[in-house]
Amino acid sequence: MTAPEQDRSHGGGAGARLGGGGREARRAERREAILQAAMELIAERGYRRTSLAAVAERAGLTQQGLLHHFPTKQLLLVGVLEARDRWDLASAAAASGTLRTDALAQLVDYNATRSGIVQTYTVLSADSVTEDHPARAFFESRFRAVRASMAEVLRAEYGDTLPGGLSPERAAPLLAAVMDGLQLQWLLDPEEVDMPAAFRDFLALLGRTEGQGGGAGSGEEPGVG
Repeated sequence: MTAPEQDRSHGGGAGARLGGGGREARRAERREAILQAAMELIAERGYRRTSLAAVAERAGLTQQGLLHHFPTKQLLLVGVLEARDRWDLASAAAASGTLRTDALAQLVDYNATRSGIVQTYTVLSADSVTEDHPARAFFESRFRAVRASMAEVLRAEYGDTLPGGLSPERAAPLLAAVMDGLQLQWLLDPEEVDMPAAFRDFLALLGRTEGQGGGAGSGEEPGVG
């Protein structure tokens, strides 16, 4: 886009006076402000009732300024999901130093408090299976990364073989499917589906019990409590 970015709190020429590094830092700050504003509004209103104009106003930008960073609403929503993944993983790593099923259970707990973000993820991921969808590449890459991450989580908990005999790599898609499937059922019928409890029930089926941590037989306490 060739039009200059517009910020309500700063003149349009301010960015031009900054050096290259300053412009990049300012750009990154504005993107983060946009993503934070979008995430807040989605949590408050749901993604369908969150407009680009409302996000721009919350972030302190004109709508033209927002479009400089995210030309369409779908690209903004993908950006929100990328930021959510980045922030969630950083939080889990800071808490435990590594990702284990304890941290996954806590993430499910957290998702149960932010239905708007979960709804955005669920709808976009389903839509992305269509040809030429702008979010398709994001979700293809994301699911590959999720399967690899889930395999690492399972190997950290159980070693190379789960109690049922599956390898972590074969069980990883099932773990990801349970998490996403529970989100869909919870969104449709939150009074009947207790998503956090159901996920812990699934971990129990894997042979995971409360307080168990580390690899099979390690006796270590979990990193996330």
